[in-house]
Amino acid sequence: MVSKTVVIIGASCAGIPIAHALLKDSPSVKVVLINPASTFYFMIAAPRILAKPKAFRPEQYLLPIEREFTRYPKSAFEFVLGVATAISVDAKTVTVDNERVISFDYLVIASGSTTRTMEDDSDILIPFKHPKSGSVQTLIEEAQQKISQATKIIIAGAGPIGVETAGEIAEAAEQRGADIHITLISATDRVLPMLKPRASEVAEDRLKEKKVEIIKSRKVTGATRSADLSTWTVSLDNGQSLHTDLYIPTVGVIPNNSFIPQEFLDSEGWVKVDEELRVQAGNGSKLPIFAAGDITDNSMRLSFKAAEQAAVVAANLRAEITGKGKRRVYDQGNSIMMLVPIGSSAGTGQLFGWTPWNSLVKMIKGKDFFISKAHSMIAAN
Repeated sequence: MVSKTVVIIGASCAGIPIAHALLKDSPSVKVVLINPASTFYFMIAAPRILAKPKAFRPEQYLLPIEREFTRYPKSAFEFVLGVATAISVDAKTVTVDNERVISFDYLVIASGSTTRTMEDDSDILIPFKHPKSGSVQTLIEEAQQKISQATKIIIAGAGPIGVETAGEIAEAAEQRGADIHITLISATDRVLPMLKPRASEVAEDRLKEKKVEIIKSRKVTGATRSADLSTWTVSLDNGQSLHTDLYIPTVGVIPNNSFIPQEFLDSEGWVKVDEELRVQAGNGSKLPIFAAGDITDNSMRLSFKAAEQAAVVAANLRAEITGKGKRRVYDQGNSIMMLVPIGSSAGTGQLFGWTPWNSLVKMIKGKDFFISKAHSMIAAN
């Protein structure tokens, strides 16, 4: 059988397992994995990594990618360190760093998303996600220093990242005897609005126990730094202005889509896919291009959902390339499963429609933010 080349853009929670699955189960495939960094950043643990510098060692959350693929023949796998800058559908090529051109038979877009704190023009480089370029470890260390030195911190966004970050910073300050005022701003009338009201109540109680001030039903309309870059002024939609040492926005995510043809994107910049996670072309043609993870227009952008999508894409590519195996479809469903630690001993969330106890959140996620599972996410053992 003639070998097919599958190019995967993004060594993400979706891209890495797709690469492993194809290499293990499809001997007629060569995989080319493109990524802007040589390491995989275990972003699930970012709130604790940033708030508590001594909680984990860098080698626990920054894992070499290439090392996990040495088990495969060199002819079957290639890791390309660089940034995808263009896709040509007609030529079936991907351009990396505006220089190297890589041909594909099949393409997988798994470039993920970023946060507003990691945009190129951002004044707030807080690495909840991997940067598009540069050293993530340097950014982590700089953010750790800023957080530890601040006496006033405003966190905008009361979703899981905002709540977890507030809890971790408050607990870290308490542990070292520091007096810090933390304000968490929610645009809705409760924190964690995607979860059931009881989960929100628990989160608010736990945050207040840690002396976190919560401002609800208010949106941040602007944030500016002082001339000497030492303080911030944060403006709210009611005209109120708040002053702080450090401003951390955790609102929403932005698609990593600068290299993707516009015809593949919806109005918000996410890649349009069908139930098989095949990219949808404007003319309705069947493309040899799939997408998985945060970059797709599926709204639940969670790590375990990325893994589910990876399994679907791998199965469909295998069936298409080898003519064997069943094709699969992806349905993200309506139920949300989420654990939200608020410090190391408390938390909330939603599991099968009910709110878990503190002890369960602590046991499952709060003790180490799943850092013990980081290696297994990219090893595919």
